[in-house]
Amino acid sequence: MLSAVGNLVPSPTIDLGLAKGRSVSTKIAQAADPLAAHPLEGSISPATRATLNFQYASLRNINHCPSGIYITPSVESTLVWDAVLFVHKGYYQDSVLKFTVTFPNDYPERPPTVRFLTDIFHPLVDPRTGAYSLAPRFRPWRPKEHQIHHILHFIKSTFKEPTLDKLHEEDVLNKEAFKLYRDNRTSFATLAKQSAELSQSPSALYDTSGSKKNHSLRFTPLKPNEVNEVLGALSIHPDDSK
Repeated sequence: MLSAVGNLVPSPTIDLGLAKGRSVSTKIAQAADPLAAHPLEGSISPATRATLNFQYASLRNINHCPSGIYITPSVESTLVWDAVLFVHKGYYQDSVLKFTVTFPNDYPERPPTVRFLTDIFHPLVDPRTGAYSLAPRFRPWRPKEHQIHHILHFIKSTFKEPTLDKLHEEDVLNKEAFKLYRDNRTSFATLAKQSAELSQSPSALYDTSGSKKNHSLRFTPLKPNEVNEVLGALSIHPDDSK
């Protein structure tokens, strides 16, 4: 279970993926003040800063921020945005995936880079670094056309079968995942499910290892009475859903 607080830009719908058939209870807390001035960022041009402000604000428009994605500027830099993707259907059902979007100083002239902090077995995610390939959708990058909401929608789509079906080997960063998806769908589905389950493990979901301590979207366990409080605030009654 989660609740979005602060100035987090959430998806248009409330996401209850963790509670769906699961005993895991979670709340999400946001530590950053969106697009506040950060020290040591004098190199960001006024044009880039204005573009980031505009595109962040635009995520509140209908259909701009995909359902299942939460995103906010990091506590460290305006150029780094922290995000979480909740996958509700398909091979990666029930995945909870943290990732970052990092913008260059001259954005939007050059595209941002995306990196997954949560380990995930996916053709577009480098298994060593978590780097994510935007090439299938954004090659070439068109600065006057492409915006952050296009990137977020593309990221979400790549966890669905129609987009996976269209991937080409030259664009992928995990050749094993790509070949299994193409040649052995059963084995691919097994590994995708395993990575989805691992994404909800305490070491991945909660910041216990310290490796993700600077990510602005942090999860903490909820006690049973706190879960009921959240459900009540959302006007959801567990007994009614049976």
